[in-house]
Amino acid sequence: MKVTITDVAKRAGVSIKTVSRVINNEPSVRPTTRTRVLMAIQALDYRPNLAARNLAGTHSYSIALIYDNPDAYYVIDMQNGILAACRARGYELLIHPSSAKAPSIHDELHKLVEQSRIAGLILTPPFSEYPEVIDTLKALNVEFVRILSSQAADQLDQLEENCIQVDDGAGAFSITQHLVELGHRRIGYLHGGIEHFSTLGRLEGYMRALQESQLPVDDQMILEGEYSFDSGVAGATALLKSDSPPTAVFAGNDEIAAGALFAARKMNIDVPQQLSIAGFEDSPFSRQTCPKLTTAHQPNEEIGRCAAELTLERIHCKGNMGKEKSQESITRRFTPGLIVRDSTGAAPKQSSTIQAQPASHKKTG
Repeated sequence: MKVTITDVAKRAGVSIKTVSRVINNEPSVRPTTRTRVLMAIQALDYRPNLAARNLAGTHSYSIALIYDNPDAYYVIDMQNGILAACRARGYELLIHPSSAKAPSIHDELHKLVEQSRIAGLILTPPFSEYPEVIDTLKALNVEFVRILSSQAADQLDQLEENCIQVDDGAGAFSITQHLVELGHRRIGYLHGGIEHFSTLGRLEGYMRALQESQLPVDDQMILEGEYSFDSGVAGATALLKSDSPPTAVFAGNDEIAAGALFAARKMNIDVPQQLSIAGFEDSPFSRQTCPKLTTAHQPNEEIGRCAAELTLERIHCKGNMGKEKSQESITRRFTPGLIVRDSTGAAPKQSSTIQAQPASHKKTG
């Protein structure tokens, strides 16, 4: 038989109303009583009917994740982190993929908040970077938390809201510095669309590391593309076929780096003996290649969990006991950390510089 709130109340020795207050995370419950109720919920494996709660009262128990990102690994990690926080607080998560370039985005947000009865939203780039999206959400009087690059935070004015910042520049600096310390002096950089603030942040970190090492920034070593495997193949091929090819390639994400590794193999270039390759984000791409990729670990699951906890805190500060939400902005910063794997090594000696060759084909029969 399905466990009910009555069963929980009976086991904990409290009223149904007290169980409801604990589930809703209301502050007016004594710690000892809260502990008894939570233990009863766990022992009985009680799961509240969140849909019924949403319909029965004025308070919504759902938050939404808004994203426009082709990287499935990024989205999955973000979802897992947000779900963990939601389940701990008795909330549901609504996933809402959308196109950041769609002219109807403002209408979408209106319908999402009003028809789905959303209590709060988590915005990922590029939505979190658009002032017009922020203005729309403010007009709707809905709580939200933004996940964005520190590069965006430095340039945007609307940062009075809680936000999660990712220091892309620091992560890119550490990777480039790692390659310089290995003796590399010509380091190519393959990045995604320049419309993303994360792209700008990673480019800035790459250039700053070269400048601090007193190495020239060569525009011919920097190629723009997309955050995709095919873009990595095309960009690396162009760099490696140039008159003065790099001895190392830093890619704006692991998918680009995997494409660069594929291109090197097609050209019979050994990694890392002849060419070092590094990515960014520490997605499964970085661990599925051979050799595995040096990268910068971006803890997307933890970032998602932190964003959800901030969102839920804002919701409860606004709604519980009639209190107004705190006007103090809370900012949490994450810095992607260097992970050294087998795809990077010492720069080759002058006598073993890269000489791209077509892949050999042995005849059989």
